[in-house]
Amino acid sequence: MKRRKSFGWIFLASVFFLTALGIGVVLQHVLAPPPIYQLRIRADLGTWVLLISNVVLLGGLGILAGLWWTRRLLWESLARAQQEYARAKHRFIYRLDHEVRKHLAVLRAQIASLSDVAEEGSLETAQADMLAQVERLDRLLSQLRELAELKEREMERLPVDVVSLLQQLMETIRAYPEYARRQVRLMLPHAPWPLPPLWGDRDLLFQAFFNLLDNAIKFTRAGDWIEIRAFEDGRSVVIEVADTGCAIDPQDLPHIFEELYRGSNARGREGSGLGLALVKAVLEHHDGMVSVRSRAGQGTFFTIRFPSAS
Repeated sequence: MKRRKSFGWIFLASVFFLTALGIGVVLQHVLAPPPIYQLRIRADLGTWVLLISNVVLLGGLGILAGLWWTRRLLWESLARAQQEYARAKHRFIYRLDHEVRKHLAVLRAQIASLSDVAEEGSLETAQADMLAQVERLDRLLSQLRELAELKEREMERLPVDVVSLLQQLMETIRAYPEYARRQVRLMLPHAPWPLPPLWGDRDLLFQAFFNLLDNAIKFTRAGDWIEIRAFEDGRSVVIEVADTGCAIDPQDLPHIFEELYRGSNARGREGSGLGLALVKAVLEHHDGMVSVRSRAGQGTFFTIRFPSAS
């Protein structure tokens, strides 16, 4: 703390000295008679050395003060980043604990009631319910492992045909019973040229697009519209997933890509809160970006932007 204060006083002294010198020069030109512009200074060699050394010293101190100030700003920025990381880690552990405890509580209640269920003759139903809870826990842990492995794995870089990938996605999603009750439409450009390919891992890209479309189906109702649009924008390939379902609460928007985060409109719906986090991780591996807009009473709009491979 003493070193910081000393540097602060040196910096202030340097500023004061340079300001006073500048004011003196200005006053000299303003107050001196117009014909006089010459300034003669007579001094011995020792005086000149002392004067020059003082100027150099003050300049060096000013530079040191600037470097110290820059270092201080960098340390403060690093401290804020570390604090945010610690908060994010705490939120993740809290959410994971909440998800696991929720499923375990249901299992405990079902196990405790097994004797009563056996007497009523509905033991098979109870076993099916417990198996469903175990499968949800297993799926949650598998998704967590997949997300952790994704951040460390080496990704293959191959050209990926966007059109065939999205068409395969539509074929896959048609098997869902909810698909028939939504108005789902895929919009692809046909002129003047086809979409350029993406450079990356086809399976990972398919998983990311599937998560977005599955998310749109989950938060829409029968009769709602879902549109998947793909087009070229300069040297980027843009994929949009838009729906007319329930909007995302503005307070949830900054957090929807965090692991295990479930917004207010996700209550009562099946899910682990990892789908959008996986989408973001896949996009970061492909140098892509994702943004989201949502309006109450109108719907939600996800935009993905990739650099093309062409």
